[in-house]
Amino acid sequence: MKQFRRRTRICILSLLFLSVCAPILLLYESKGFIEDLSSFKGRRELLNLNLVKQEEGGGLREPILNVYRDVNFDPLVSSGSPDLGVKSDKPDENNDITKRNEGDTDAKGNNGQSQEEKIMLTSGIKGEVGRATLGHDQDVQPQARRVMDKKIKEMKDQLIRVKAYLNFALPAGNTHLIKELRLRIKELERAMGDVGKDSDLSRRAFQRMRAMENSLQKAARIYPDCSSMVKKLRAMTNNAEELVRVQKEQESFLVQLAGRTTPKGLHCLSMRLTAEYFALNPEERKLPSNPDVHDSNLYHFVVFSDNVLACSVVVDSTVSAAKDPGKIVFHVVTDSLNFAAISMWFILHPPKHALIQIHNMDNFDWFSTKYDPPNTNGRDSQDPRYTSTLNHLRFYLPDIFPVLNKIVLLDHDVVVQKDLTRLWRVNMMGKVNGAVKTCQGHDPAFRRMDLLLNLSDPMVGKRFSNKACVWAFGVNVFDLQEWRKRNLTNVYNQYLQLGKNKPLWKAGSLPLGWMTFYNQTTGLDQKWHVHGLGYHSGIKQEDIENAAVIHYDGVMKPWLDIGIEKYKTYWRKHVKFNHPYLQQCNIT
Repeated sequence: MKQFRRRTRICILSLLFLSVCAPILLLYESKGFIEDLSSFKGRRELLNLNLVKQEEGGGLREPILNVYRDVNFDPLVSSGSPDLGVKSDKPDENNDITKRNEGDTDAKGNNGQSQEEKIMLTSGIKGEVGRATLGHDQDVQPQARRVMDKKIKEMKDQLIRVKAYLNFALPAGNTHLIKELRLRIKELERAMGDVGKDSDLSRRAFQRMRAMENSLQKAARIYPDCSSMVKKLRAMTNNAEELVRVQKEQESFLVQLAGRTTPKGLHCLSMRLTAEYFALNPEERKLPSNPDVHDSNLYHFVVFSDNVLACSVVVDSTVSAAKDPGKIVFHVVTDSLNFAAISMWFILHPPKHALIQIHNMDNFDWFSTKYDPPNTNGRDSQDPRYTSTLNHLRFYLPDIFPVLNKIVLLDHDVVVQKDLTRLWRVNMMGKVNGAVKTCQGHDPAFRRMDLLLNLSDPMVGKRFSNKACVWAFGVNVFDLQEWRKRNLTNVYNQYLQLGKNKPLWKAGSLPLGWMTFYNQTTGLDQKWHVHGLGYHSGIKQEDIENAAVIHYDGVMKPWLDIGIEKYKTYWRKHVKFNHPYLQQCNIT
């Protein structure tokens, strides 16, 4: 009985002591006087970095992100405190994320932290932490994604922070800390390796991570100068931005260079076909002649190309998609360098049922007297996409095919998926050119007139409106009778000569096409021609599947390594990969 009373007295005294002393202790803690508490380890660093954030705006988020995660201030933001003015739409989600944290903090520790945060809401520290955490909470990714590979991100953030500290001028007498930080960098980088997921991390990596955090806390206590930290971080940010800019310029240059270069496999294929062509007897080098190739009642297609493989895909896909391939006539116009290779390919692989005719542009005697090449000075002077005569030869279609009334022009980087003979039934409304117009701002090929034309020139600005709807080459229906009536080839030559005296347009044949066929173009349905597969990776699958023709316009052609991989399937199914020459030239 005495022992029971004695224990009761002790309990009552203990409760009285706690009721009197606990508020005093908590008040001291909230004002920052007890610095050896475990929850205060990251608070000082948080306040320092919060000052950085106030000066820098939202640019330096990574250090705040790490401290925010280490101290675990999620309940502070999601508590719906009226002081902070923040309400959590998904409190359960925040609680779940807290539960997913590492098991080194048990339920008792979490409760203690929540108690401490409630007290911080009534102190001056609460305002600083609340602003830093709130500002960060608006920028972070959704909760579910943030949890993924959380440790990997924290380790990378630790490396960023420690490298920032090493760039700071630490107070004298801290050489041992510098050595320790450098050692921690090596240890953590070796422990991480090339791992990209938390599940692949070893136990050693977690040990190195905890050691790194301890070293960072030492650095935070030793180096309290926030103004120098801001200057250093600004310098690091500027250096990083400059490095990114230089890398982007190099990437752009290399992509353009790759687009201009003929792949080794295509060069090999062209050489083998050329050698095979000249090994034939002269009478065997000609395709079977047929007078129907000039019959204006048939469906005539023309493609200007110096690429044997691309040309074969255009012909094969067009004939395969046609309902009546026996009424199709294909005209391939090329230069003397590639004439033998392209001719040999179609001697070996003539299109089924359709007729084909290969034209050598050097045999057009009239062309040299009519065509005067444009100036090629400037950055595009070495780009064959702009300097190639084949690109400008399309403006002489009435001269190349004097007996035809209508013809469809296809670029050599297209794949035909549906029957195109319906284009002959399109009402041209007295216009010369039928093309898909690119007037919508969301269209990847959308361009305004002033992008390629110099509308500041009085003559150009008077004749052309910047609000006019533009169009693209790739799939074009030309009424050659109307072309001849309006003498548009002469209009093209006039603009070509004017452009030699002063800059009226940028390099290429597209702006000349806009000028030549201005007010002479009728719009086709968008499904006839979907473009952008050579530079835009966000084209909808549905639009591609429903298109009659898909166009790989841009630098990333499907026969190049830099081509967009997910679009190459449509082009590859028309390539004869089982051909011995393609296998010998490693074209896969």
